[in-house]
Amino acid sequence: MLMRTDPFREMDRIVQQLSGTSGTWSKPSVMPMDAYREGEEYVIAFDVPGVNPEAIDIDVERNMLTVKAERRPVAKADSLKVELSERPLGVFSRQVMLADTLDTERIQADYDAGVLTLRIPIAERAKPRKISIGGESGRKQISG
Repeated sequence: MLMRTDPFREMDRIVQQLSGTSGTWSKPSVMPMDAYREGEEYVIAFDVPGVNPEAIDIDVERNMLTVKAERRPVAKADSLKVELSERPLGVFSRQVMLADTLDTERIQADYDAGVLTLRIPIAERAKPRKISIGGESGRKQISG
């Protein structure tokens, strides 16, 4: 039901980790995710630890889902001397092509413990339905 849109994203992520660069709005860092089906909906979970929920932007245009988040540095005092800074800052983004069988009008988003979870119901038209053959005329009727 989901399609990867950029096969080279993982390579970009590895290069960014090794070089220590952070994402920008023009070239965001990759946002790790899991996607799975749970009953009658698809669930996509994005790792965005330390990101304020107000700094997360979720858009759907046609079947393209785009999630962007920005982690900014914590305000620091002038007398503070940073000894170690390993947590990535900057802009993170992920685009996912959604199948036509998903109901993009009813996406639900929750944010808890640094994980953004989107729940996308399967559209009614995509659910399996029984087709019965009616009466003597042999007409087919779709029940659903």
